[in-house]
Amino acid sequence: MNNILSLRGVTKRFSAFTLKDVSFDLPEGFVMGLVGRNGAGKTTIIKAILNMIRLNGGSVTVFGQDHLQAEREIKARIGVVMDYTFFVEGWTLNAVERAVAPFYPAWDTEAYRKLLKKFSLSPDSKVGDLSRGMKMKLTTAVALSHGADLLILDEPTSGLDPVARDELLEILRDYMSGGNRGVLFSTHITSDLEKIADYITFIDDGRIMASQPADEFLGKYFIVKGGAGILTEEQKRKITGYREHSVGFDGLIERQILHSLPQSVIAEPGNLDEIIIRLAGRRQGDE
Repeated sequence: MNNILSLRGVTKRFSAFTLKDVSFDLPEGFVMGLVGRNGAGKTTIIKAILNMIRLNGGSVTVFGQDHLQAEREIKARIGVVMDYTFFVEGWTLNAVERAVAPFYPAWDTEAYRKLLKKFSLSPDSKVGDLSRGMKMKLTTAVALSHGADLLILDEPTSGLDPVARDELLEILRDYMSGGNRGVLFSTHITSDLEKIADYITFIDDGRIMASQPADEFLGKYFIVKGGAGILTEEQKRKITGYREHSVGFDGLIERQILHSLPQSVIAEPGNLDEIIIRLAGRRQGDE
């Protein structure tokens, strides 16, 4: 299995934050969800991949090439969708094409037109007149109109209504059906990732806490609940994000040590949101 994207020991130091020794792989043909609380380092990772920041250490490889030595070739094959647009508000969608097409050797006008039609966007509309959801579709149309083999999305569904979010996920499914492509999808809306992500990479406080297939990550943890007074202090310490309330307790525990709790404890598989909240809470408490 070839990796479409690889990070090895990527480090970036800022005055108040450090991205620390980040390493993970995105195999071609898969969607990776990049998750973590706001400020955890997700956008910094994306900027590192796109060579928008100077690294203090480590390397980034895209399509098997160094992201610095082959930057021009790599960026011609990457589509980027952010939670905002870079286009001038007064431009029409025709003008958007005229502005961006010269930067991409493989720009496909016919593909752009078809995508605008598919997204119900008029080429004569102005960027400033589009809703947030329509701007997201415009950015996606641009990203998909030059034969991109890797899509990088940074919080593209933030602020969108559920219908617009589902439309974006359907776009990504269509995109991934086209061959050995890849998607790096950074978002804090974890319900979107549960519908589409093959891999989960969880970052907290600038460190990668986990990077593995989504089913393995989700299957590793259980949400546990029980009555008051049934746990020893040692058992409480095994539970991540342990909380006591008026009728008992709840928390997160790894599957492999679930057997160490009393049989009266209720254990249920956790969703991605619950797991991330508990794990991030543990890291905050440990610091």
